[in-house]
Amino acid sequence: MHTDLSPHLHTQHCNQLINELKKCHEENNFSKFIGACNKFDSAVVKCLKKERIARSAANRAKARQRQADLKSRENQAF
Repeated sequence: MHTDLSPHLHTQHCNQLINELKKCHEENNFSKFIGACNKFDSAVVKCLKKERIARSAANRAKARQRQADLKSRENQAF
């Protein structure tokens, strides 16, 4: 099961892979259940993981910056 695959949530590259996976599922009604689309699914999973890691790193950097700003404001108050 994937996260939300809405186009506005992902990069252009991942959206392309998601569309290829959806197309494979449409073209292979039964064989998708026995692995016909596994290579597309694996590519989507890898792409989504890269996006998640990048998002997490950006969020950590923002949190560090907020903490540094908060500490500097606290030091200026004294």
